[in-house]
Amino acid sequence: MNDQKLKFIPEPQLEFANRQCEEHPKDGLFLYGPIPSPSAGGILKYGVIATDEGIRLFAKWQKSVQGYIPPFKENVAHHSAFPGFQAAFGLKWSDAPLVELALDSKEIANSIRIRNRHEAIKKTVDIFTNAIASHLNKDADVAPDVWFVVVPTEVYLWGRPKKAPPLTERTIGGAKLKGRDAKVFLRAPSLFEEDNQEALLQLYDLNFHNQLKARLLSKAVVQIVKESTLDQATWPEARASERTVQDPATIAWNLCTTTYFKSSGPPWRIRDIRQGVCYVGIVFKKDHVDPESRNACCGAQLFLRSGDGLVFRGAVGPWYSKELKQCHLPREKAHELMSLVIEGYKNVHGEAPNEIFIHGRTRFDKNEWEGFKDAATGSTKIIGIRIRGTEDLKLYRLAKQPPVRGTYYEVNDRMAYLWTKGYVARFNTYPGFEVPNPLAINIDWGKSSIAEVVADILALTKVNFNGCTFSDGLPVTLKFADAIGEILTAAPNLEGAPQPFKYYI
Repeated sequence: MNDQKLKFIPEPQLEFANRQCEEHPKDGLFLYGPIPSPSAGGILKYGVIATDEGIRLFAKWQKSVQGYIPPFKENVAHHSAFPGFQAAFGLKWSDAPLVELALDSKEIANSIRIRNRHEAIKKTVDIFTNAIASHLNKDADVAPDVWFVVVPTEVYLWGRPKKAPPLTERTIGGAKLKGRDAKVFLRAPSLFEEDNQEALLQLYDLNFHNQLKARLLSKAVVQIVKESTLDQATWPEARASERTVQDPATIAWNLCTTTYFKSSGPPWRIRDIRQGVCYVGIVFKKDHVDPESRNACCGAQLFLRSGDGLVFRGAVGPWYSKELKQCHLPREKAHELMSLVIEGYKNVHGEAPNEIFIHGRTRFDKNEWEGFKDAATGSTKIIGIRIRGTEDLKLYRLAKQPPVRGTYYEVNDRMAYLWTKGYVARFNTYPGFEVPNPLAINIDWGKSSIAEVVADILALTKVNFNGCTFSDGLPVTLKFADAIGEILTAAPNLEGAPQPFKYYI
């Protein structure tokens, strides 16, 4: 290895209120508060939909986040105290929700245990979506900015693919067709309309979380949380050592950060993102109804300088290659998708971007690239970047700690290995267990500086508003690609889905 090609990027700075900067989101929010928002100084408008037990647990938790929550371990850099929601975000969290919808726990327990899993998940989702839709239809003027959907533990346990309640607990539903027969009727309709209607159940995903998000895309912004998480988040300090996932302060930081983002906008932004630059992550998801087919849905995530994002759903078609085990768009569909992205950017900024960096896990083929270029007009410059995790290269230091986060090895002017995980000076430790692997970054199409590309990718690991972490291993353009693809295909008739990223995380 040539030592002269081993380089380092200082930790990207984040901007908060009054243009103050810190490298850790928790430090910036604790000291300065979020970047300016129209809701600053206002009251959080939230709704809660849950069983009676879920409502009780949520009320207890929301009361706890009004005040100070101590760190799990004192004097440990990566454990931070939570100062209270209003102290951190400048937004008052009222004791009573704007809307509170109580659900029948027995009805949920019965529906999630239906033998036919497609029917079980859909009927359970129906209980939540119908309640929200009914409220909005009756009183559209009383619409929360964000809904807390508190789900019982049994819904979390059995509302996932390849999971089902014990045979002794299963109940008989209305569906009579076996899954294989139902899929046949989707391709070749039956002479009996009841069979065709039952076959439509196959179009709904077997994941409660994804299906609920998908079916509420045109109605509400939701935050799904388990009853057990809220219960754990209010454990007394004496029991905190028994935590199974996260401690109360960490849960408060993460849930409150995503709540603020979904109700008010990004709480911070990257300080040094260049004007007129945007980043796009390409999303593909194979057809879950017929995994053996070549059909897949494509989409794109656009991330703006403000820190906010937009999601665009492209066409469904035979994009998957069984030989390559990859998805690729034909030229005209790549043009259509990138046209949506550029138009979305114009709607926000009033003009086309100067540069678009397109991130993908595989190399874009020539047809895709030509389609992307066809969509760009004027002076807009497009660069195609391939980002993949790899074990091809290991880097060790003559020290107790692994490589410093931000280290990169420049192979040539179009390829580098970037360590987005590693030793972090802010914590004086490496928050991990194994020797970190780098990201392999290739500039496959277009022209740009490799140093600029890796610096941008490192910065994009710090804008995950689904929590309040120091950084992620992947840039946000790819971090949520799989999850967004799952939601875009979790239910039929999603063409009119809204664009803001907050609907999807």
